[in-house]
Amino acid sequence: MLGTPTRDRVAERREATRREILDAAWEVAREKGIAALTLKDVADRVGMRPPSLYSHFASKNAIYDAMFGQAWQGCLDALQASVADGLPEEPRAALLAMGRAYFEYAVADQARNQLMNARISADFQPSPDAYAPSLAVWELGRTHFARLGLTAEADLDLYSAVVGGLVDAQLANDPGGDRYARQLDRALGMLADHFGF
Repeated sequence: MLGTPTRDRVAERREATRREILDAAWEVAREKGIAALTLKDVADRVGMRPPSLYSHFASKNAIYDAMFGQAWQGCLDALQASVADGLPEEPRAALLAMGRAYFEYAVADQARNQLMNARISADFQPSPDAYAPSLAVWELGRTHFARLGLTAEADLDLYSAVVGGLVDAQLANDPGGDRYARQLDRALGMLADHFGF
């Protein structure tokens, strides 16, 4: 008598194929831009015909959805790692540490940042599952802001706009450089002054 299987090899192969498709989608997005991603380009990268992708993803938006979830999960992981040993006690230093961690993650990959923070398609709306890591990032920020005595949603909105604006300026005007990265300390210092730190 044969033993009970301990692995679902079909599911493992299916998951490996999904990962390969997503990796290919990221490659295309990085080369051509996130909005220029096509199923044909993705299928060509993985050696499939475009209709075969539909057995793994229902549509291009389903691929975007999985990529969106990956991007925000990566952001959450990066931010959690940056605060794993604790943020500085001094509020200004804590504000800068949080901002720098997000800034570095965001500017490291323009296509990923566009998917996370720009409306790439009029008909793409992330699913609740894909959106969950984004909400977790927001809650992580809210938790650390509360530790600094900042509990107003408007304060977190302003902070997010300042850091996000610098990310956008860096990616648009000096990708791979540091023109706007050099302004992060200054901008967050002004924000810290505004918050009374």
